[in-house]
Amino acid sequence: MERTELCYNGEEPIRADVFLAGELDVTRTFAAGLLEDGQVCKNGCLVAKNARIKTGDILTVMIPDPVALEVEAENIPLSIVYEDNDLLVVDKPKGMVVHPAPGNETGTLVNALLYHCQGSLSGIGGVLRPGIVHRIDKDTSGLLIVAKHDKAHLGLASQIKEHSFTREYRAVVYGTLKEPQGTVNAPIGRHPVKRKQMAVTDYHARFAVTHYTVLSSNHSFSYLRLRLETGRTHQIRVHMAYIGHPVAGDPIYGPRKVITQLHGQCLHAAKIGFAHPITGQYLEFDSPLPDYFTDFMKKNGLDADGKA
Repeated sequence: MERTELCYNGEEPIRADVFLAGELDVTRTFAAGLLEDGQVCKNGCLVAKNARIKTGDILTVMIPDPVALEVEAENIPLSIVYEDNDLLVVDKPKGMVVHPAPGNETGTLVNALLYHCQGSLSGIGGVLRPGIVHRIDKDTSGLLIVAKHDKAHLGLASQIKEHSFTREYRAVVYGTLKEPQGTVNAPIGRHPVKRKQMAVTDYHARFAVTHYTVLSSNHSFSYLRLRLETGRTHQIRVHMAYIGHPVAGDPIYGPRKVITQLHGQCLHAAKIGFAHPITGQYLEFDSPLPDYFTDFMKKNGLDADGKA
């Protein structure tokens, strides 16, 4: 059982389950489960899942030990960039789903991790997301970090929350941006109508910031380096579409006529950097652009070696 304390510093009251989900980087279902099971207290009193907490409230959370997983371990090859007793960094290929979900119960990164780590993964993400500290989309390639136990998970999640966790992406987007670099600061929440999509909205939205730099461009496309200050679902894809430059190949937020040869968005998680949650040592890792990405750039006259 892992104990942690969380302080709410927001200006407006917020539901306890929403706050926990954001702070621990877990699903609302998992957060609600902690509340329902009496694992969350405020000033010594249990907190209901629909209770609202206010500025300065401190929640004490007891995170249960991992339960036996129903997800099967599968011997799927992984590209492991780094590994020790506390965590590992994986270079995920395009097309691989991170965790099981309806329609994708097998062949996921979690299935592969269960085999590789022999079940030694943090339990904070719940039964279906063991070890998963942060996620990238199925059709986004690149680096993500996996925690082997809850202490490592909490330490890494805290860095993400405090914006000290480095995450850089590369993307090809439509069109030419007016400025060589800039920042998109726009809140992201669930789309009010298309509930499986995210959108820039003020309704139940969360603060979201993306910084971008143009590395090369032409009249049709631009090659960008992007740094996440926050890590909301589909953040880069939503923010780029919001400013009129959706990610090439994006079947959800891009134009109706999708670039089918990309088989999804041209987006790559190229760099992560963080303080090791146990030793404190700063670690940083890079992932080279995959072939699908560089082939598309060459075909469209973009310089893959472009630097700001």
